[in-house]
Amino acid sequence: MADFEKIKDENLENVTGGARRYIANTDAGYANIRSGPGTGYEVEYSLNNGQSVYTTGYTVYSERDGYSWAELDDGNWIACHLLD
Repeated sequence: MADFEKIKDENLENVTGGARRYIANTDAGYANIRSGPGTGYEVEYSLNNGQSVYTTGYTVYSERDGYSWAELDDGNWIACHLLD
């Protein structure tokens, strides 16, 4: 498996619609996929490092938790810093 870097906020415009992205090497070994753009939303499912997701190209910043979030093609959300 390739070594992936976490996406930086200044590169968010590169999280384009239909783009296949990979879960970066998180400390926990997985990333939580949430029902909305923030840590206060319910965890719908989790994906392990190296698994892929498809983004829609829509991102938002949550002042509450300090993360930018990318919408997935299934309508759920992932924190952008967890993507390559």
